Amino acid sequence: MSQFANRLSRVLLSVLFAAVALAGQFAAALEVGDKAPDFSLQASDGMTYSMSQYLGEKPVVIAFFPKAFTGG
Repeated sequence: MSQFANRLSRVLLSVLFAAVALAGQFAAALEVGDKAPDFSLQASDGMTYSMSQYLGEKPVVIAFFPKAFTGG
């Protein structure tokens, strides 16, 4: 294996390790029953909605699915 390929593989493995480590920290940030943080998302109708709009008003369900091959 050439020096370039060896260095490249080390860099890629380091990046992969860092990404996995960070993803684990973010996933552990919320527990079941925790209050959701305020965030905004653009809906399929083009409008942007935020959690703070519905705080104390009604329950909120967030459903994510890819646009391709969906019936909705």
